[in-house]
Amino acid sequence: MDASAPIGIFDSGIGGLTFANALQQLLPQESFIYFGDTAHLPYGEKSTAAIQAYTIKTIDVLLKYRCKAIVIACYSASTAAYELATEYTASRAKVISMIEPVVDYLATHYAHKNVGLIGTKQTVSKGILANKVHQVQRDIVVKSLATPLLVTMIEEGFFNNSISHSIIEQYLQQPILQEIDALVLGCTHFPLIKQEIDLFYQQHSRSVTTIDASMIVAEYLKDYLEQHHLLTLSTEKPLRKFLVSDYTQSFEASTTIFFGEQVQLEQYRLWE
Repeated sequence: MDASAPIGIFDSGIGGLTFANALQQLLPQESFIYFGDTAHLPYGEKSTAAIQAYTIKTIDVLLKYRCKAIVIACYSASTAAYELATEYTASRAKVISMIEPVVDYLATHYAHKNVGLIGTKQTVSKGILANKVHQVQRDIVVKSLATPLLVTMIEEGFFNNSISHSIIEQYLQQPILQEIDALVLGCTHFPLIKQEIDLFYQQHSRSVTTIDASMIVAEYLKDYLEQHHLLTLSTEKPLRKFLVSDYTQSFEASTTIFFGEQVQLEQYRLWE
C-alpha cells in the first residue's frame, strides 16, 4: 500500500467535515478525499439495506482514488454498514468507523461509569456502540437517547442562540441522561454544539465530560498509519478533494459551518 495515497472520508452529507477538520489539524501533511452522499441524506431515517447499498457505492468511488484508509465519518453508516464495508474492502484499504475507536476509548477511561449517548434514530435504535462497550467492559452502563432535531437545527445554522439552547436543554434534561459521568456526541454534527452542551452542564452544576469522537477517531487513524508505516513522507502540498453526490449552492455555503472555511464541492453521481 502506498503511504502517499490519500485518506478517504465518507459521510451521508457534509457533517463529516467536522472529522475532516480534526484530521487536517492532527495530520496536516496527509491528503484526503471527502465524499458526502448528499443525494441520500439523512441516513438516520433510512433502512439498514439502503445505507449498506449507499456505503458500498461510495467505497467504490474512494477505492478508485486508491485511498489507503477509509473513515466512515457517519454514525448511522458506521452502525449499519461497517462490517459489510470491511469485508467488501478487504485488503484494499483499512476501514475505520466512528464506533470502534470510541469503544476502545470508553473501555480505557470509563470503567465502572455511566455514559450517555446522543445520536440519530438509526444509531440509537441499533444499539451497536452500547453492545460493543458491554462486550469489552461490562461495568460501563451506556444510556442512549435519539436526538433527531439536533441535526436539522445545526444544518439550518441554529446553534449558539436561544433556539439551540432550548432544544439542547430539553434533550439533556430527559430522565435517561441523568446520573451520567460522560456524554458521547454520537453524530459528526454535534461537535458544533459541544460548547453549548458544556455550558448546560456548568449551569446545572453537573460534572459531565462531553466526548467529541472526531479527534478520538483521528488519533486512532494516526496510530494505525504509524504502526503500518503509512504516514506520508511527501513534502508536497496535500490534496484536499471534496465530492458530493448531489450539488447545491446551499451545501457549498454550509461547508463553512462544518469545516471552518468554505470549500469547493464537486458533484459525483453515484448511480451513473
